[in-house]
Amino acid sequence: VQLQASGGGLVQAGGSLRLSCAASGSTSGIYIMGWYRQAPGKQRELVSIITNGNSRVYNDSVKGRFTISTISRANAENTVYLQMNSLKPEDTGVYYCYVWVQTRSQPYWGQGTQVTVSS
Repeated sequence: VQLQASGGGLVQAGGSLRLSCAASGSTSGIYIMGWYRQAPGKQRELVSIITNGNSRVYNDSVKGRFTISTISRANAENTVYLQMNSLKPEDTGVYYCYVWVQTRSQPYWGQGTQVTVSS
């Protein structure tokens, strides 16, 4: 599975960004898609994930501000989106796309995209 993330950038507090991550290759068996982030000097943390049954999990700090969604097409790319509204400086970090392939019991990570929120 190859993951290609995009959509990061610099935004002022209160602004919005939309992250995208396209999964290609052997994508059958994907059960979870989502996003983690890592701020400088901190551990990587879950931001939001969505299952192929459309169950969603959000970090408490982003509930009500971020929305995760996916588009999956048979024999084509699966894409996960993260709409981030009302951004705060504490949302700053590198955001990593994440996929869990259940049939292989294996996670995959994207290359990371930088999100910087200025106050």
